[in-house]
Amino acid sequence: MKKEIRITGFGGQGIMLAGYIMGKAASIYDKKHASMVQAYGPEARGSACAAQVIVSDHKINYPYVREQEILLAMSQEGFDKYVPLCGKDAVVLYDENLVEIEKPPKVKIFKAIPSTRLAEKNARRMVANMVMLGFFTAQTDVISPEAMKEAILSSVPKGTGDLNIKAFELGLNYDGKKEDLKKASKKGGGDS
Repeated sequence: MKKEIRITGFGGQGIMLAGYIMGKAASIYDKKHASMVQAYGPEARGSACAAQVIVSDHKINYPYVREQEILLAMSQEGFDKYVPLCGKDAVVLYDENLVEIEKPPKVKIFKAIPSTRLAEKNARRMVANMVMLGFFTAQTDVISPEAMKEAILSSVPKGTGDLNIKAFELGLNYDGKKEDLKKASKKGGGDS
């Protein structure tokens, strides 16, 4: 198994933290090989940024994404830039609050989650990245939920663990039905 993943958004959304957590979960807690490379725009906040994560059962010889198999898009600019690099077998997950789709790409899986809105309604906007990580975990079998939770708890500032786990579980339990937003928030109890 080898998966090449790109997480894109804008500075201030926690894109790099999401990539770091993903790589840490895979390598330390799921005992796989992982690499992570980050790219920023010229400004720190508000500009485009991306994290490239490779997860593999075998040694990784080249840390950059060559064949993007999974794209997590949390901004319009990132979606527009990186969705053309997806092949037909790719998985594209995006924040429907921040990305507008004119023509859906022809990919294997193309799913939306209102990660920003879920974060705002049930926790805080700043944990939308954790909602997206939960959604990624539910939609792919790349990293186990247990490994992601361990990586989150060991990576976020002290005192924010419950908040971040609750956000992760919102994404993990999201089923795509808008009327079930309240149910999803009740499922994500925040304990680990």
